[in-house]
Amino acid sequence: MSDPRLDELAETARNRGLKLVRSRVRTPGKRGFGKVGLTDKAGKSIFGMDSKGPVASPDDVEDFLRNLGAKDWGASLDVAVLPRKLPKPKRQAANDSDPGPRRTPPRPSTPPPEPKLKIRDAKPSDAPRLAELIRELGHEINEKQVRKNLEALKKSGETPLVATLDKQVVGLCGVGRRVVIHRPAPLGRITALVVAGSAQGHGIGRILVEAAEDWMRKKGCKLVEVTSNDRRAAAHAFYLHLGYERSSIRFFKKL
Repeated sequence: MSDPRLDELAETARNRGLKLVRSRVRTPGKRGFGKVGLTDKAGKSIFGMDSKGPVASPDDVEDFLRNLGAKDWGASLDVAVLPRKLPKPKRQAANDSDPGPRRTPPRPSTPPPEPKLKIRDAKPSDAPRLAELIRELGHEINEKQVRKNLEALKKSGETPLVATLDKQVVGLCGVGRRVVIHRPAPLGRITALVVAGSAQGHGIGRILVEAAEDWMRKKGCKLVEVTSNDRRAAAHAFYLHLGYERSSIRFFKKL
């Protein structure tokens, strides 16, 4: 039996050039039951998909599509849409009746300047704000530990990058370089990426990733890798859109 809500999501996805993929699992309680995901027309994963099929809930897909509707997918996952141009006012005919004395229209108020975005190396004084951003990623850390980590990373030449708007830190991107036995060139790595919720919608995540890639090229890296939690479907779509490919499964063990 057709699900009206999923049919509506499928139609919304089509309107955005995407395809809604529904799980074929029909047994409640089994992995994948009731899950959905999004692909492009060529079948490439965009949101809520892994190697076994859909992993996102209908609510997650609905939120993703709603946010996508207000953004320019062709440019970035988080670039605001420009306002439409207003029509020009019609000119008054020359033989119209005398409109009386002309009034000088009031001067439009000057809009405040847009905040300036800057990418720079993180500094010890950024520690309080960086601790807040890292906690948004789900990692509990205090300001003291962030300062200690920054000191160690500076010594190794791997100082994280930060994005600022009018000197306020709004984004963080951790970078790394390492030599591995099985590759002919150093391996670059994005160790963390986060943009404050209040600053999203301006392409800051994409700009941070591009700055990290430039850093790695200068360090001689020929490949960049990044890991992302299985639950972060929106992050997966973000990296796929920037040209990254899913290549492996990550395992870890606490020591």
